[in-house]
Amino acid sequence: MRVPIEWLREFVDFDLSPRELGFKLTMIGLEIESIEEMHGDTVLEVSVTPNRPDCLSILGIAREVSALLNMPLRYPHSVIGGTTRACEVKVEILDEDLCHRYAGRTIKGVLIRESPEWMQRRLEQCGMRAINNVVDITNYVLLEMGHPLHAFDMDTLQGKMIRVKRAGPGRSIKTLDGTAHTLPDDALLIWDGSSPVAVAGVMGGAETEVSARTKHIFLESAYFLPSSIRRTSKALGLKTESSYRFERDTDIELLEGALDRAAVLMSELAGGGISEKADEYPKPFRPSRIEVRYQKVNRILGTSISADEMRVIVGKLGMDVTEQDDSFIAVPPPYRTAVQREIDVIEEIARFHGYEKIPVTVPKTRMSRETGDKRHHHIAAIRDSLRRLGFTEAINYSFMNEKMLDTLSLPGDDPRRKTLILRNPINAEESGLRTTLIPSLLQNLVSNLSMGNRDVQLFEISRVFSNEGDTLPEERHYLGAVSFRERAQILWGDAAPDFYLVKGAIESFFSELRVSDYTFVKKSEHFLHPGKSCGIMVSGEGIGFLGVLHPRVIEKLDLKISRQEIVIFEIDLERLLPYVSEKISYTPIPRYPHIDRDIALIVDEDLPAARIVEAMKTFPTTLIEDISIFDCYKGKNIPEGKKSLAFSIRFRAKDRTLTDSEIEELYQNLVRHVTERTGGMIRGL
Repeated sequence: MRVPIEWLREFVDFDLSPRELGFKLTMIGLEIESIEEMHGDTVLEVSVTPNRPDCLSILGIAREVSALLNMPLRYPHSVIGGTTRACEVKVEILDEDLCHRYAGRTIKGVLIRESPEWMQRRLEQCGMRAINNVVDITNYVLLEMGHPLHAFDMDTLQGKMIRVKRAGPGRSIKTLDGTAHTLPDDALLIWDGSSPVAVAGVMGGAETEVSARTKHIFLESAYFLPSSIRRTSKALGLKTESSYRFERDTDIELLEGALDRAAVLMSELAGGGISEKADEYPKPFRPSRIEVRYQKVNRILGTSISADEMRVIVGKLGMDVTEQDDSFIAVPPPYRTAVQREIDVIEEIARFHGYEKIPVTVPKTRMSRETGDKRHHHIAAIRDSLRRLGFTEAINYSFMNEKMLDTLSLPGDDPRRKTLILRNPINAEESGLRTTLIPSLLQNLVSNLSMGNRDVQLFEISRVFSNEGDTLPEERHYLGAVSFRERAQILWGDAAPDFYLVKGAIESFFSELRVSDYTFVKKSEHFLHPGKSCGIMVSGEGIGFLGVLHPRVIEKLDLKISRQEIVIFEIDLERLLPYVSEKISYTPIPRYPHIDRDIALIVDEDLPAARIVEAMKTFPTTLIEDISIFDCYKGKNIPEGKKSLAFSIRFRAKDRTLTDSEIEELYQNLVRHVTERTGGMIRGL
């Protein structure tokens, strides 16, 4: 907001220098961005915050200066006397929810010409160009009093009437800038007797523009709902001085004074005769009543301001004050509608008491022994574990292209098909909320491979959304990951398949979370390789899956990866985290040596290895320390429908060194125990 000092002194008779005034205004929250000389006067550039639309005028800044310096405030001349002629234009508000008040006067017999030099100079100082005396007066009063006005050529108004209502479907208008606009259905328009003549609060129409031929004026002053003007201005891409003020809120009571001020100037500078006022006011202003507690003001600010000083400050700012025992009631004026709560009044007291007078204190911080959100710590531990293992965290939008579910070959009855569709998606391709993290991670993989990155290990922890009919959508935290590593040719040794490396990553963060009762079981997903996939179980509950991406899906993604495999997994953290053990137990380092023995069993092909491990764990002894599988074989010397599984078993006693005879007896009993429960038979190693 540009404020010429000479103009400001017409409202408040102060004797401060521009720099002194600028400093004081800055200290009460109206920052002065620059001070410049223009046309023999000093102009302040004032930065006005969005919550202070009342300061978007010379009058608004003058109010602040008046309160700051304890000096009287003068208002511009706006007294209309001797009008006996009724307003020739009838006003009707049809959409009262968007227009709370509409007033107007006719000025007949005007002479359109250039504005006087003093008015042109002030408009230019404030960044506006002069057009003609009538239009310049509406702009002048907008800058002076902060309320937008609009002048219509009255002879162009059909039916000599003004109606305020929404556009409705299929409406368009040509505005003053010469552009034709298709209007949103809910845009508020000013109509004459037959068609739209202005976009309310934004810009007038070209058909009713004031020109050199204009003889009679209808002058508009209205209050429009800020959200409506903001919505219409954005939809049409039109930003004007009027819309800038209307969308931040204007003074519904001052619009009458602005109307009269402009009418007086038109009578003086354009020679017109002023009519009586037409004023429709269906929704009168209802001020807020705010209780302000003296003790709370000082507690919030850390001050000891007296009750009298608080009331004086609030009174100087135009608020009505009613004293009570331990508080007072403040009633903000209509130009301060943003002041609605006790804390807003406290801010006003702080501004005028002086921020520099508020003592600087160091806040007290209470140390807490609380461990914080355990869930947050567990998820952080998973992140850290995967990062240490070479994974990089991905962050994706929560949206999904439903076509990716087709790529994954999910059947129609799969719960992940029940997506929630957004009403206003960012783009049409991603209009559904994610039911799984896998599509986003696969798209990340495709992007990386297209850029030449052949080593991709990504994970994401985020929400997925399930839609179960009539119930509210359920949000669940999931962990998903994708791994692809293009291997260089190995000169010696056998590299572990990627499937087992990723499985080891899962086991690693399970170990850090102290989740011990987990198994990997046979499970099929339509998008996973049937022979290289499994389900993940914790304490008998399924929490996710792990597997190699099916070649059919790789083909649909059009990935050129030769024989390399893509490994993915997904885990429902809502099911996993309840099994995280909060108890940490210490086990001393073993003092006695261990003894390893191997067992190879020929069992049915469809018998999971985990079932055999469970059978071994049920053997009644405390000497088995660990069981691990190290070989799976099918083929020569193995009967059809059978497989060979080899396990390494570690024996150790806590109080002595085991003897060969003890181990042999224990081993034979264990073999008998396992073969009886699995129907297997020993295979020679």
